[in-house]
Amino acid sequence: MKDKILLGFSGGVDSAVAGYLLKKQGYDVTCCFMRNWDSIANNDILGNPTLKGSQCSQEKDYDDALKTAEQLGLPLLRVDFIKEYWDEVFSYFLSEYREGRTPNADVFCNRHIKFQAFREYAHAHGFNKIAMGHYAKRIDLDDGFACLYKATDLNKDQSYFLAEVTEEQLKDAIFPLAEIKKPEVRKIAENLGLTIAHKKDSTGVCFIGERRFKEFLANYLPAHPGKIVDIVHKEVIGEHTGVLYYTVGQHRGLDIGGIKGYKNEPFFVVGKNVEQNILYVAQEENPYMYSYKCRLTNVNLLMEKAPEGLMACNAKFRYRGKDMPVKFEYISKDCAYLYYPGYKYIAKGQIAVLYLGNRCLGGGIIKDIHDSEDKRITI
Repeated sequence: MKDKILLGFSGGVDSAVAGYLLKKQGYDVTCCFMRNWDSIANNDILGNPTLKGSQCSQEKDYDDALKTAEQLGLPLLRVDFIKEYWDEVFSYFLSEYREGRTPNADVFCNRHIKFQAFREYAHAHGFNKIAMGHYAKRIDLDDGFACLYKATDLNKDQSYFLAEVTEEQLKDAIFPLAEIKKPEVRKIAENLGLTIAHKKDSTGVCFIGERRFKEFLANYLPAHPGKIVDIVHKEVIGEHTGVLYYTVGQHRGLDIGGIKGYKNEPFFVVGKNVEQNILYVAQEENPYMYSYKCRLTNVNLLMEKAPEGLMACNAKFRYRGKDMPVKFEYISKDCAYLYYPGYKYIAKGQIAVLYLGNRCLGGGIIKDIHDSEDKRITI
């Protein structure tokens, strides 16, 4: 008998097919549904489209997980990590938004919940390994070092969200979907007759789901309307509902347009002044759109040793963004720098993830951005 595996089981098609493949390969598989969010206890009222239904989305997902596990002939556990999620993920998420930054909850959900709290639970209950339905690939070197690579399905690749998972955590993880493309996953589920074969992929905040985002944030960060200022012409052109609710690079949901003297083109958010409650936007090319250097903190390296001097690689600044050429300078886990020729809309609080080809080298949180003269950009 192969290792005892505890599989994160969400009630979706990816984790279902992951369970089928693990069982087919001879593993002793137990599925585990993680409950990490309680809408009522966590005051998730505004912006929550599920409250008026007879059943919240998590309970529907659990019912799907229960039915699917039964169809696959696999046992299913249900474990709560509500406190851990609030303490390690959501509190950080709110504190970043409060400071006007742009956090990514999924990245820290992976590090602190799926690959830490869940992993610790697995070890404490006699499981050798954990498995997830992520589209990512783990390749071990001859010395046993666990490397992270992009999945074969580059369109679904989720290595970006795993960049803050440590090498130690990665060693315990199995990714059954590493070599499989999404259409094949759907086909396997169809052939197995699984009721969730065509279930829509989950979206929204990790383990919370789809929300009307401004309203959702207002549950925890009350709205304070203020001025929208065109940074090029230094003119007030509108009013925002709360400066914390907007992200650098955003162009939808600004509710400005048709202004006399302006082109019929979208405005983009180029910066925020949290203290003065001002949202800065622009239509035209301007220096505030660009940065040439950024400083990273919370740097997690998935490399055998830290590089010395400048290392040429690529960086992805958003999940759906392109891999962009950069020079990486590592000083410590609390400080590293990326240098690049001038990219638009790099935002503080985002995760910058490093790649060499398809290998993920780790990542860090963008703390500061700098202009072409190496001055910190502080709008």
